[in-house]
Amino acid sequence: MYTDIALDHISAPRNAGEIQDADGIGNIGNPSDGDRLTIYIKVHKEIITDIMFKAFGCGAAIAAGSMMTVMAKGKTLDQAMMITNEAVSEALGGLPPQKLKCSNIAADALHNAIDDYKSKL
Repeated sequence: MYTDIALDHISAPRNAGEIQDADGIGNIGNPSDGDRLTIYIKVHKEIITDIMFKAFGCGAAIAAGSMMTVMAKGKTLDQAMMITNEAVSEALGGLPPQKLKCSNIAADALHNAIDDYKSKL
């Protein structure tokens, strides 16, 4: 059973879409279930000023991508690197046990986007 918070992020995802001129892009997939997540970030003075995501997968993956963008926007890169998949799940009020693997890609995709940004400096 999904929590009300998770259902809200599934039905009305925040920051869904693509940033055309992103400073960093992170892609990650879960081969066991086919979920894929792409994160786009804009960075100014080490702060994530804009973040968007595109998800291909179940509701848990969409909810996790949405919540992670809310958690990361306005954070410094160092603060954003401290966001974990577990923290995203907790912020959603927990997820059904069988859906945890679906949500365990959001923070990894964020970290990949930050690494991509830093590789271009």
